[in-house]
Amino acid sequence: MHCFDYLILLRIGVILLLSINYANAEWETCSWIVPMRNRYDKISITDFGGVGDGVTLNTKAFRAAIYRIEHLRRRGGTLLYIPPGEYLTGPFNLTSHMTLYLARGAVIKATMDTEQWPLVAPLPSYGRGRERPGGRYMSFIHGDGLHDVIITGENGTIDGQGGIWWNMWRQRTLKFTRPNLIELMNSRGVIISNVIFKNSPFWNIHPVYCSNVVIRYVTILAPADSPNTDGIDPDSSSHVCIEDAYISTGDDLIAVKSGWDEYGIAYGRPSHGITIRRVTGSSPFAGIAVGSETSGGVEDVLAEHINLFNMGVGIHLKTNVGRGGVIRNITVSNVYMEDARKGIKISGDVGDHPDEYYNRNALPVLKDVVIKNIWGERVQQPGLIHGLKNAPFTGICLSNIHLRGARGPRNLPWQCSDVRGAAVQVSPWPCSQLTSHQQTGACSSSF
Repeated sequence: MHCFDYLILLRIGVILLLSINYANAEWETCSWIVPMRNRYDKISITDFGGVGDGVTLNTKAFRAAIYRIEHLRRRGGTLLYIPPGEYLTGPFNLTSHMTLYLARGAVIKATMDTEQWPLVAPLPSYGRGRERPGGRYMSFIHGDGLHDVIITGENGTIDGQGGIWWNMWRQRTLKFTRPNLIELMNSRGVIISNVIFKNSPFWNIHPVYCSNVVIRYVTILAPADSPNTDGIDPDSSSHVCIEDAYISTGDDLIAVKSGWDEYGIAYGRPSHGITIRRVTGSSPFAGIAVGSETSGGVEDVLAEHINLFNMGVGIHLKTNVGRGGVIRNITVSNVYMEDARKGIKISGDVGDHPDEYYNRNALPVLKDVVIKNIWGERVQQPGLIHGLKNAPFTGICLSNIHLRGARGPRNLPWQCSDVRGAAVQVSPWPCSQLTSHQQTGACSSSF
């Protein structure tokens, strides 16, 4: 059999295996944690003077419509309908018991006039803006202290028109931290589904200090060179369900966070109960990430049935000295990746600090991580695990992992330091720290 024929059969086998896994996973969902609600009271943005010509500024129309929802308080809430058209607007706040519904062909487009973007206070778990000291620009669509909020529709688009912000970042002319596309704070009972998000100025979807959040059937797009355009970043949030998404951005597709150094330690709110399932995407950075802002702790994360293409790093758990916090009970399984610089990276030296006052003795704890059933093609380095000398990573289990290298001399071997754990059925064969017979107990619970 020719080598080319063998590779074709091998790829067919992988696709069939993935299909079986997906078939078995099709019925699995966590979306039940927030039931979808029907709103009997419906209004249209055009009732408030909204014009979808792509030129008229509709900020007053959006704010008037949402003011009406907030103050009339119809039983069961109200649906705000956005008909087909391009609705240019400045940032606006959502309210409780509302559905923002985008029809097919509807585009809510952010103004590129930066003077239209008000400043808001920094997040207490970050202590300052993530990019610049002081406040930060309000997110394009924002909400604080809300309950029962839905953003959905017929795959309409929310366009952040982020190019102007990316250029300010490149030219180092930013005065404050760039705005997220969607940020909901201190909120619960949130559904975001069936919407296309594109060209965010900064992070795309950022639920922070939230609980019971469902994000599914979304598409998130930004150019590969767009800076810090993370797809979905659950931050100090609990019971978050992310399913059936396509994400192609300039930074991590999904990154679970929980605060930054001394501010995150003081705020002390972990992210936990995060489920990520059936996500496909590409990025020059990470596919599934934890960190690097993990100072409140990250626990009980499950990511499974993930397809990654043209990646920087497939799976990346990252933290740093000064972060503190505990990262534990992380499971990543059934991942296929193609064309990645690194397959798996777990590192204790990633990320910057908010200021010089971070505690250099606040060492993170990273333990009880299971990564299993991973297949990769053209992966330049299968893995790198670097713990901290005074806080080694423990309980690391690698099981049934097969990461084939790219053609040519650029492939690198596994690299490990300050880590304890076990490896079973891993190729290329990993570091000696993960293969000791005395440490196979680290994988005993995963079989």
